[in-house]
Amino acid sequence: MTLKTMMKTRKNTPPMPMAKPSPLRHCRAAMVALALPFTGLEAAPEEKVRPLLLPEVLKSVQTQYPPYLAALIEQDIANGRVRQAQGSFDLNLNAGSSFAPAGYYDGQTGYAVLEQPLTNWGGSVYGGYRLSSGFLPNYNKERTSVDGEGLLGFRIPLLRDGTIDRRRAALWQARIDKELADPFIQRQYLDFVRAASISYYGWVAAGQRLALSESLLRVARDRDSAIAEQVKKGASAPIVQVDNQRLVVSREIAVVQASRRFQAATIELSLFYRDVVTADPILAKRSRVPAAFPVHDRPSESQLTIDIAQARIFRPEIRRIELTLEKTGIDLKLAKNNLLPSVEVGVQAAQGLNGRTPRDIERTEVEAKIEFKLPLQRREAKGRVDVAQAQIDRLEQEMRFARERITADVRDSHSALHAAHEVLQMTRRNVDLAQQLANAEAERLKQGATDLLALQIREQASFDAKVLEVEAQAEYFRALANYRAAIVAKN
Repeated sequence: MTLKTMMKTRKNTPPMPMAKPSPLRHCRAAMVALALPFTGLEAAPEEKVRPLLLPEVLKSVQTQYPPYLAALIEQDIANGRVRQAQGSFDLNLNAGSSFAPAGYYDGQTGYAVLEQPLTNWGGSVYGGYRLSSGFLPNYNKERTSVDGEGLLGFRIPLLRDGTIDRRRAALWQARIDKELADPFIQRQYLDFVRAASISYYGWVAAGQRLALSESLLRVARDRDSAIAEQVKKGASAPIVQVDNQRLVVSREIAVVQASRRFQAATIELSLFYRDVVTADPILAKRSRVPAAFPVHDRPSESQLTIDIAQARIFRPEIRRIELTLEKTGIDLKLAKNNLLPSVEVGVQAAQGLNGRTPRDIERTEVEAKIEFKLPLQRREAKGRVDVAQAQIDRLEQEMRFARERITADVRDSHSALHAAHEVLQMTRRNVDLAQQLANAEAERLKQGATDLLALQIREQASFDAKVLEVEAQAEYFRALANYRAAIVAKN
């Protein structure tokens, strides 16, 4: 029959009369209409639920996960320590006065001086005002004119505390501590991303396992109706229905257990998956479980060498040891500084202001001085040198082992990823074979060539194979999360 003939036949065919709605259908329609106001969103057309994917969970970790936010505060702590160390170089105001309440001389003196410590070469510069009154001895250097005098001077160390001193060392080390916060935060972030990824794929696996358990239960329940009909007709013995009912109960137990695993996985995932506004944990709905795991590729053997080199450079453990070595090097430099003798020079100029000046006091006076100090044994400084050098030697050994540990970590995680991929391929083959056997056994049961027990065994074997495949996929992505954390991969 040609297409034109079919269309002509359809045109000449009288339309089918519409069936009149039965009273029962009117009743059901009325009940549904009455129930709609009370069902709320459930009565509305179902919207397509968007699956929960890993990037959404990781974004929640970056922005809402409390332990990661706590790790970020380490940067604020380091900034505070830098500011605290900078306080050693604050501008200082020194003021004071003296007087003699009893004795031959009854003069009084007072002064106010601003002193600024130097950050480039130690020492300090200062300037201020000094005033004396009353009767003071001629040899008292604090005597001034009636209007007082201005002071200006500096103190500079020539040997010890010249290139480094305790204040500058503390400031430099505080700045290194600020940089040390970065590898600490990065290490925490890598661990949290890995934990969140493993939790997410465990949740996906639990959801898919629950779906498989429910599917297996539906098969037993559907078959129970057919067996009951056969028993009613006398085609099957009643014991066959009892056996199938036992199977239904056992599979209902399996569904309850799988549901509990899924609930536990959902609760664990909620620690990482949080509300964007309130940061409260979200219990992801089962409807958001993806229907399948993401597509994945076979691990590349040629990429392993590159990944090892990348990890040995960018792993936060390496950066932490490098900065700690730099910080300990400052300790060593400060200890060697303390072995030097202290030679400090200073110059101070005093300028008398307008007013009457005593005859034995010049209006402009300049004073220079030099001071030498040297502990003869210097055991403290030598001990500090020994400690700092030993710490550097220890850190160098830690650096060497850290690189070896990173190499082993990357190789091991790559090996685990490769093995997980191989197991996954074999489990998929196992699912195909088990399903073929289950289908063949079901066909044999229809033909009466086998019994229900054999079919149950095949169905269970097929179910176990599918569960193994789900677990193998979850294990693959767990291994992938470990590998990405080992090579500091960007997520």
